[in-house]
Amino acid sequence: MSERLRAVVEQLNLQPDDRVLEIGCGHGVAATLVCERLQGGRLTAIDRSSKMIEAARRRNAAHIEAGKAEFIVMSLEDMDLGERRFDKVFAARVGLFHREPQRARSLVEEWLSPGGEVFSFYDSP
Repeated sequence: MSERLRAVVEQLNLQPDDRVLEIGCGHGVAATLVCERLQGGRLTAIDRSSKMIEAARRRNAAHIEAGKAEFIVMSLEDMDLGERRFDKVFAARVGLFHREPQRARSLVEEWLSPGGEVFSFYDSP
């Protein structure tokens, strides 16, 4: 398991009932770590790559079956999550959050629940 992603998830200070949105979930490694910390909470993870979503779904099949996670092919710019709202939104190594942090934040703010937080992590691969 990636120590880098483990450190990212630790910084989220997750609570068991948190509703979490991951932007750019890739293979679903961070998603696994998040779901392991949730009891009544739920993770929604998006990625614009259908291949990445397929990999994340395979890795997290048990969490999907338990109702803790869902994985959606969707870009941040086109994100439409209906009535869902989130306590924590995070992105790790998502270029837009590095290049245009204000724009990226503005794209996710409408999905935050009152008091919700946005976390962005970017380091060189």
